[in-house]
Amino acid sequence: MARKTVTGRNAPGTGSIRKKIVHRNGQEYTYWEARLTVGFDAGTGKQVQRSFTGKTQKEVRQRMQAAAVAINTGTYTEPSKITVGEWLDLWSADYLGGVKPFTVISYTNQIRNHIKPALGAVRLEALDTNVIQRFYNSLQSGSQGKKQLSPKTIKNIHGVLHKALQQAVAVGYLRFNPSDACTLPRIVRKELAPLDEEESLAFLRAIQGHPMEDLFKVALFTGMREGEVLGLMWDCVNFENGTILINKQLQREKKKGGRYVFAPLKNDKARSITPAPSIMEVLKRHYAAQQEQRCLAGKAWTESGLVFTNELGDHLATHTVYSNFKRIAAAIGRPDARFHDLRHSYAVAAIRSGDDIKTVQGNLGHATAAFTLDVYGHVTDQMKRESAARMESYLKEVLKL
Repeated sequence: MARKTVTGRNAPGTGSIRKKIVHRNGQEYTYWEARLTVGFDAGTGKQVQRSFTGKTQKEVRQRMQAAAVAINTGTYTEPSKITVGEWLDLWSADYLGGVKPFTVISYTNQIRNHIKPALGAVRLEALDTNVIQRFYNSLQSGSQGKKQLSPKTIKNIHGVLHKALQQAVAVGYLRFNPSDACTLPRIVRKELAPLDEEESLAFLRAIQGHPMEDLFKVALFTGMREGEVLGLMWDCVNFENGTILINKQLQREKKKGGRYVFAPLKNDKARSITPAPSIMEVLKRHYAAQQEQRCLAGKAWTESGLVFTNELGDHLATHTVYSNFKRIAAAIGRPDARFHDLRHSYAVAAIRSGDDIKTVQGNLGHATAAFTLDVYGHVTDQMKRESAARMESYLKEVLKL
């Protein structure tokens, strides 16, 4: 009578570990493999097993135990053969519908230039915190002949990868986000370098008669960002009410040969500001001068509707504004100054003239007053010390204390 073969069936969450030895090119290699029962096939009834391999028995046991706990608690997710690169392609194509176009371009650049070259070939389910941390460390150190990246850039790259992995968790490709436990380099905020009163006066003298004089004045005395100034249109300037509506910015696409396009504001929130009357007068004179320029250009004029244009009515290029500003900054002894420092100069001057933080926040377009206070709090601290000094002088001179 033939013997009947009985096939054992392990319960889900149970398994075994064994040592494996392989020979390649005359060399002997040792590793450990665990096989774990994760369930049973609904169609055939056969047990479904998954294997884990590693250099040490301890490593494999830990991975198997973690999977067993997940099975027993009902949180186990079937591993996927999809790679990080494939998932990033899928995520970029299907899960960024509500993201601003410029942000999508930024995400795409980070993925193409940094994440995929380093992690693209890694299986998504095999991606762990250590692998990601080593990737971030290499970006900071500039290993393999690559340029060192700033902490802020690394933070931006982490933001993209973290979002993509979080979506992988949401759809069931991952049990948890391995980038959560990574440590990022500390961002040291650069010390603000606004133009002081003497430098501001020197700057105003230096731009007299310059083709971009009005642009620089508006930037200095409104605190508008460069993209906001370049994207300002006449239909947003209300001479009757003395207000300016800031609802978009002009930016160049962050890719080779990128076009200049209108983009949403940094925090996606339009704001109305009331500049000093003298600045509105600057804009009135600028409008009249632009109309004369329009007549001279004739049919060559571009009806862009922009406040600040070139001689043919088209938008100004950021590199043109930058180079002109840098030449002027160098001429007044501030070669380190950036266009953005005009914004800081406005903010400091506004606070010193008595504007409260909430008003300055609204004019600058910051998301919260707390952020404004965090950036410019040192100014208010200095003002408090100056106030204390004035009170001390009063006590001594008037009250003879």
